[in-house]
Amino acid sequence: MYRLSAKQAFPISRKTAWDFLSNPANLSKITPSEMGFEILSGDDRPMFPGQIIQYKVRPFPGFTTRWVTEITHVKDEAYFVDEQRFGPYSLWHHKHFINKVEGGIEMEDIIDYKLPLGFLGRLAQPLVVKKQLVSIFRYREEQLTSRFGSLPGIEKQFKIEYI
Repeated sequence: MYRLSAKQAFPISRKTAWDFLSNPANLSKITPSEMGFEILSGDDRPMFPGQIIQYKVRPFPGFTTRWVTEITHVKDEAYFVDEQRFGPYSLWHHKHFINKVEGGIEMEDIIDYKLPLGFLGRLAQPLVVKKQLVSIFRYREEQLTSRFGSLPGIEKQFKIEYI
């Protein structure tokens, strides 16, 4: 299993952050276009536990797949959790936290994931998957900073580790 963790801070309120981050329709705004990301269903109402969201995604050129996630936990303006029910990973458990800090909020993502295909999946992690996730989250960081600005004095963090 692997863990991706990322933190960045913005000079905005928890409500502003929550309104943007908890709206599934906004995910396409912070996902690189080369991912071919498209929400197929489930983004038609505010986030709630049990919500099923279906996407189409192109993890690499020439391969498009469906990805189905369930929102399993929600605490307004604080956190939500999405878990893959069907898709490219053996396990995908993504926690999104919005923490209040001086001058704004800190957004924290913690993703625990496992790749399919045993040895081949472990081989693909450093060659393909890790690079792609880094690229996606760097893009997300750029898009959110462009939209909300950055909060000086709070260091951005990003890492992927084997757990």
